Amino acid sequence: MPDPFDVLAALIRVDRTPDLAAAARSLAAAGMPVFPCEPDGKRPLTRRGFLDATSDPEQVAAWWSRTPEANIGLPTGAPSGVVVVDVDVHGPVDGRAAWRRASEAGLVDGAGLLVRTPTGGAHAYFPATAGVEQRSWQAASAGVDFRGDGGYIIAPPSRRTIDGTVRCYEIADLAAHSVGPVDAARLRDFLDPRPAAPARSESAAATVDAERLAAWVASRSEGERNRGLFWAACRLAENGTPPADTLDALGPAAVQAGLSEREIATTVRSAYRATQPAPEPAAAGRAPTTDRWCSRSASSPVASAGRAGL
Repeated sequence: MPDPFDVLAALIRVDRTPDLAAAARSLAAAGMPVFPCEPDGKRPLTRRGFLDATSDPEQVAAWWSRTPEANIGLPTGAPSGVVVVDVDVHGPVDGRAAWRRASEAGLVDGAGLLVRTPTGGAHAYFPATAGVEQRSWQAASAGVDFRGDGGYIIAPPSRRTIDGTVRCYEIADLAAHSVGPVDAARLRDFLDPRPAAPARSESAAATVDAERLAAWVASRSEGERNRGLFWAACRLAENGTPPADTLDALGPAAVQAGLSEREIATTVRSAYRATQPAPEPAAAGRAPTTDRWCSRSASSPVASAGRAGL
């Protein structure tokens, strides 16, 4: 795992650099794995997204020579040595109030960098803890996401056009106190407390592995993303997973695959509607219909999921 303080220092050096290709090469030279995302956007340009991230100078130079204006993707967690708390400001969602509450509670004191995002939100960078896995999650009601293992972030000096104005990811503040890790599980419980889940048998709990489903969803290519997310959400719904937990488990993976948060929420809701018990048929002998995407037919994604070891 790269030294997180070297990573933070490298981000400070490239902050507000106008040349994205030069910034990507500089970050790679400092040992940071990076990968290209679409210009003015967040969608990965590589086939496997953040899984293709590398600090190899020749590969990074080749990527940005093909797309000089590509935004810079940075995998979070162990690959980069940093994790990020993403404070979202978008439409009716404003995570700044939740961030202030977490700050007052002393849960986010160790941030090394605070990066202002183009939409007015913030990315708070923390050092990852070596040997401790902290998976990505979403607290949608609070407007705060966590990008850790299995996630990525768009790094400075990437840019987006918002309401006709080009705005950059740029450092807004540096640590005024000591830099340290964030307890992601404690932060999530504080922002989005969940009731205790009902007990389930070991056989039922083993039926679906949410993390493996999420990894499979993250690997879907264009044309397969929505259908793959729908199928995976159906499997979790059938296993009795609450909708909010399914969104947390599959949402970050679907973002990595290139879906928007609105598409993800809509697809997960559709999966839960499709897996509800069918109403009694109106006429005797009439069989209830089944959603074709949720069925385990030969045309469904289950075949490729099986090949992926799900």
